[in-house]
Amino acid sequence: MKLKVVYRKVSDYIRYDLKEIVLPSSLPDPPHVVKRRRLTWHERFLVLKEASRLYAASWVRDIGPELRPNDYKKQGDAEPKKKPQETENEPSVLEDLAVAARGGMETLRPALHRLYMTRASSYKDALSSFIKGYHEGLQQVMQNKEESKDPADQADNSKKTT
Repeated sequence: MKLKVVYRKVSDYIRYDLKEIVLPSSLPDPPHVVKRRRLTWHERFLVLKEASRLYAASWVRDIGPELRPNDYKKQGDAEPKKKPQETENEPSVLEDLAVAARGGMETLRPALHRLYMTRASSYKDALSSFIKGYHEGLQQVMQNKEESKDPADQADNSKKTT
């Protein structure tokens, strides 16, 4: 009799509990989530086509008007207007690193140091401006609390004195 009970408990454990431990079932979606309909093959193709176009455009260094995402040529504009470029351009960080990498470790080290220092200073400036804004907001909240607290305190004090 006991063997039958033990067998039933072990088989139930393997059938239900162990399966849930090894391969847990996901929780059902909350009631407010609306399931999207499945895309048709044509819609999937259009999504893949747009994604690949945007991906290819991201790899182009100087994106021309024919590859620029969501900036299509207008019917009247056959030639895109070009902006006059300055004669002295400061090299970008990527170009600076590429030139430094060609020069070897001796030239790459100062370029990387410059890059890290500029990033660190920008992070420091952003953090200090965030802290300054946070303190200003905190002071405003504290002033609002004090202003809302003062009339009630004055009414209580006048009752106590009489």
